Amino acid sequence: MQEMEINSGAGGEVKKVGINIRMIGPSPPSSLDLHSPIKVRDLRKLVAGNGRFPLDNLRLVLRGNVLHDTKYGDDVSVHFNNGDTLIVAVKPKPPAKNIQNDFEEDEEELKVQLPELNSLWKKRLFILLHDKLKIPDMLLTAIFSISLKTWAVIIMWFIFAPIAHKWEVGPLYILGTGFAIIFLNLGKRQHGDMSAYSIFNEDFRELPGTFNAERVDRDIRAGQL
Repeated sequence: MQEMEINSGAGGEVKKVGINIRMIGPSPPSSLDLHSPIKVRDLRKLVAGNGRFPLDNLRLVLRGNVLHDTKYGDDVSVHFNNGDTLIVAVKPKPPAKNIQNDFEEDEEELKVQLPELNSLWKKRLFILLHDKLKIPDMLLTAIFSISLKTWAVIIMWFIFAPIAHKWEVGPLYILGTGFAIIFLNLGKRQHGDMSAYSIFNEDFRELPGTFNAERVDRDIRAGQL
């Protein structure tokens, strides 16, 4: 049994506890003394040093939950009670580099990229929606990707919608919203760029390769069809 004091920096009363370590595999179980609460990154170093495991490939599971060093950019601390069991697994070595690159590309395509949360209130709101209300990551990405200004416009739209319905101009309100969204998302062309619509270009010039009735007629006359 190995004893080691670690100052986790977490709040609350720090107490010394003994836990059981169970390895996934043929290794026999062992015990470990530590102080609770403890940061997961410190716990990982302690377990790796106790069993001479590779630090980077070590996975820790407590009460059915995988322990991560950080969450939303903050260090994670964990509380232990006497007799708790910590499941330890060593991640196998990665495959060959070319196979690994293929897997990483597939994972990047499937993984939902959550936006960075710089402010504290956004982190707390994200934790509430993700951990408490169990909102899917895809929906959270859409929610936090929208700026506060856009959210204000959306809220105002829903405030004025009942008024438009009361004045019996609901269809016009919806049509006007649709046209506003289209015009606000047209973007801006750089000087000298041509529009995809010839009517907006000088001398009604079309983009090269534009397929229309005039081109079909020209190809027929030239015997290319």
